[in-house]
Amino acid sequence: MLTYLDFEKPIAELETRVAELRDTARGGSVDLDLDPEIEKLEAKSAKLLKDTYARLTPWQKTQVARHPERPHFRDYVAGLADEFVPLAGDRAFADDQAIIGGLARIGGRKVMLLGHEKGADTQTRLKHNFGMAKPEGYRKAIRLMDLADRFGLPLVSLVDTPGAFPGVQAEERGQAEAIARATERGLALKVPSIAAIVGEGGSGGAVAIAAANRVLMFEHAVYSVISPEGCASILWRTADKAADAAEAMKITAADLLGLKVADRIVPEPLGGAHRDPAAAIANLKRAILEELDALAGRSGEELRQLRREKFLSIA
Repeated sequence: MLTYLDFEKPIAELETRVAELRDTARGGSVDLDLDPEIEKLEAKSAKLLKDTYARLTPWQKTQVARHPERPHFRDYVAGLADEFVPLAGDRAFADDQAIIGGLARIGGRKVMLLGHEKGADTQTRLKHNFGMAKPEGYRKAIRLMDLADRFGLPLVSLVDTPGAFPGVQAEERGQAEAIARATERGLALKVPSIAAIVGEGGSGGAVAIAAANRVLMFEHAVYSVISPEGCASILWRTADKAADAAEAMKITAADLLGLKVADRIVPEPLGGAHRDPAAAIANLKRAILEELDALAGRSGEELRQLRREKFLSIA
């Protein structure tokens, strides 16, 4: 059953009514032709959905980016990769399940694929720590970047995290250094690199695997230095001002494309990626393959220089 966001309540009412009428029609308990009424309500619901998503506020886009039924890393692996061989552990402390990665084949191309995994239910969210990586997660990412460089494999990273894990133990194990070194390693790669913000891109925890030649963003994804709630808590001493913070922070794909932080917006199905994950993943796959084609044939030094120029030019 689809989970509706607060601003989708009018849509939920119409779609619920349509479902009830369909059940009644299938049951045959009432001798009425309900098809005209169903068609009328479906048209009204579709128009309302289109109108609503055409004028989403930054805060509403944040809610869509966080939708619990939005595709997660394992869904992308299943839809993007013809083959996937996971590689685990940082070879120093542990295997962090908030970041998953491995060797993959996308559209016939061999790549190193890695990304954040939030989990899809209570059990898996706890297992993957809601996509908030610890130092060992970023050190695993560095190890996979090293392998990508060594074997000449393009790097594809999928970003979906509220931020790096802020716990005391993570700080004790060198969280800040791990994030910095992962960012540094991404910038130094001599292979093509593509990062896609598929949900939330939060702070350094996102940048650590998003320092790429090309940064893609889903239409309703968000990318920011801090969450809107965190920003509001600092500026106004209350998280209730999160909607105002989201507006001021310029966190949407359209904003970031204008600021040249993002390079391309990947369209989502009407109503968000959670309404049609297969279509959303197909759109992303097409964009990734096009960007890999555009970067193919460039030398390692040229790729590094292009990446350096891209990030230095961000105002």
